[in-house]
Amino acid sequence: MRGVFLDFATVSNDDIDTAPLERALDNLQLHDVTAAVRIAERVRDADVILTNKCHIGAAEMDAAPELKLITLAATGFNNIDVAAARERDIAVTNIRAYCTPAVVQHVFTLLLALNQNLDGYRRLLADSAWKQAPQFTLLDYPFHELAERTLGIVGYGELGRAVAHVAQAFGMHVLVAEHQGREPRAGRVPFETVLRESDAISLHCPLTPETEKLIDADTLSKMKPSAILINTARGAIIDEAALARALRDGEIGGAGIDVLSQEPPIDGNPLLDATIPNLIVTPHIAWAAAESRQRAINQMAECIGAFRRGEAFNRVV
Repeated sequence: MRGVFLDFATVSNDDIDTAPLERALDNLQLHDVTAAVRIAERVRDADVILTNKCHIGAAEMDAAPELKLITLAATGFNNIDVAAARERDIAVTNIRAYCTPAVVQHVFTLLLALNQNLDGYRRLLADSAWKQAPQFTLLDYPFHELAERTLGIVGYGELGRAVAHVAQAFGMHVLVAEHQGREPRAGRVPFETVLRESDAISLHCPLTPETEKLIDADTLSKMKPSAILINTARGAIIDEAALARALRDGEIGGAGIDVLSQEPPIDGNPLLDATIPNLIVTPHIAWAAAESRQRAINQMAECIGAFRRGEAFNRVV
């Protein structure tokens, strides 16, 4: 089987072993980046398309008459026209639970940096404040222990559960939010309770019509003025302009954001204003530890191998 990876640079900085893919396929072509206008040309002879974020619709599928499988280097598959794939009897697979340790550590990287106000203390050192201080320590930015604080989790799948486990190791209390407007199941509390009682909230829900702009001006107003919001899920879960206003007005304590509604943010974004206080933005890297990226490649190879054996592994279609 011939495979073409359209956007290999999304998973590799020349630091990933492609041997598992090479064993799974008879021929593999790697393209670091593929513009939309070049997809049809590059998939023309492919039996398997490998991609992370390239859009593969009906036209791209029809440009590849031998196409049998699309395998994704991601869990989300909104960039694939699954209805078109089903109509053409083209299988689609994704990868799952491959980056949990990386995402969890990034959640706490953001939470700890904001809680300790590391940026504020770094600025003080840059301004020689410690050198000029009359005592051995600087207490300009008071902070609190995470122990006995409350972490609210919105989205209690693989990642939400893993974040909860680490939070408990810090001695935090964990509140798991029920879907907005639903009666809480055992072990969960109303969404509004999570907003009201949490010292930090970490988002791990998928982006759906129900969760788009779930965090807006109204929900932000219900959070504690000291609360920290962490988003490593999907950017559009947050009304970004509302969050920017809330941070400027001191309505919440801080935010750590790894995802934006448009990536890359070629049209700009309200959260990219460097003057917004108590905000850390990272470029969608929570998942991207080297080990996670290698697991992604390994699992894609498993998907291809299973398909060739006639087995349904991580099948979306």
